[in-house]
Amino acid sequence: MAGNARTNTKSVISLILGILSIVIPTFGIVLGIIGLVISRIGIREIENLNENGRGLATSGFICSIIGIAINLFWILLAIWLFYSYSNPGQHIYS
Repeated sequence: MAGNARTNTKSVISLILGILSIVIPTFGIVLGIIGLVISRIGIREIENLNENGRGLATSGFICSIIGIAINLFWILLAIWLFYSYSNPGQHIYS
């Protein structure tokens, strides 16, 4: 039965978006969010239609989460650096 089932397209798309969310800076956060949504939809379709690709959808979900976390870190770091160096006479810790 598993040999005749086809691979879910949304699971492949979610994996691609998850990988791109890790690689592409700043815009990757949007790709990661889209990847999360599509992977959840893909997992539901896989369960309902008995398709293959659950591992791909799960990998896409995990890559999307990692991509969002990395991009949030870089965005927050950039904001913090901009704030700390925009006023060189003032110290944050004093």
